[in-house]
Amino acid sequence: MTDAPLLPTGWTLQRIRDVSGDHEAIPLRTNRTVTWSAAPEDPELAPPAIVLGFHDLCLVQLVDDTDWYMGSLNDDGSVGCWATYGDFYQALRGL
Repeated sequence: MTDAPLLPTGWTLQRIRDVSGDHEAIPLRTNRTVTWSAAPEDPELAPPAIVLGFHDLCLVQLVDDTDWYMGSLNDDGSVGCWATYGDFYQALRGL
């Protein structure tokens, strides 16, 4: 797995910015920890395949998963997630 920033298949950065309404949205490196806030006993999720930053919020797609996880970008670069979306467009609209 590479840690180079990636975009979802079929999406451009401009389209992501247009749909989300965040014109500063950026792809982020994937070399970060992703946790699920609803599972304090085992919060770490699988490694991320795609991480997109929207100021303090992120959308993350995990390796071998089609869902999108919404969360906050922490000061240490990790992402703490609290919501999931089955559809990338709906995840963007949920920001």
